Amino acid sequence: MPVTLSIKNVPDELADRLRAMAEKNHRSLQGELMAILHEKLDEDEVMTPDRLLAEVRQLNLQTPAEAAEWIRKDRDAR
Repeated sequence: MPVTLSIKNVPDELADRLRAMAEKNHRSLQGELMAILHEKLDEDEVMTPDRLLAEVRQLNLQTPAEAAEWIRKDRDAR
């Protein structure tokens, strides 16, 4: 069953930035918040070999040194 969430006391600057993002993406504030939540929560999914390969291909890495640096940064970010 869906849950209704409420965010109180959002600073004006943050609300303005959210409104701008929503407008840019042709979404309502609620739609933009839902997209942000999905993006962030999906980001925490387990890295599968297929997903890693897709990300490496998207980065267009050319050398093993570049790949090693990318993997190191990802590992250190955890």
